[in-house]
Amino acid sequence: MDKENIGTIKIADDVVSTIAGIAATEVDGVSRLAGGITKDDVAKTSKRTLSKGVSAVISHGDVTVDLSYELSFGFSVKKVSEDVQNKVKQAIETMTGLHVSRVNVVVSGISADRN
Repeated sequence: MDKENIGTIKIADDVVSTIAGIAATEVDGVSRLAGGITKDDVAKTSKRTLSKGVSAVISHGDVTVDLSYELSFGFSVKKVSEDVQNKVKQAIETMTGLHVSRVNVVVSGISADRN
């Protein structure tokens, strides 16, 4: 049986940015996003705020993400950054069906918090 095309599906860049921001805050060693969002803030903050510190661009079904976060003191920059890249890629691809080609990560600071 052939699937019928009943219309188009478009996903806004902000939606993908929000998914990336939520996923990044779930990684151990991420204190907060550059926009000041912590893991505890996710449930009680607006969608617009959740995408601060995150930029996602969708072009022809391909996603590029730029994300900036503060690292909790005592964690490995390399390991946490790789975990962020993998978690963000997996979350976006699972939730949207889009292909993530790049997740560029900037460690913008170190925090004494251990979120």
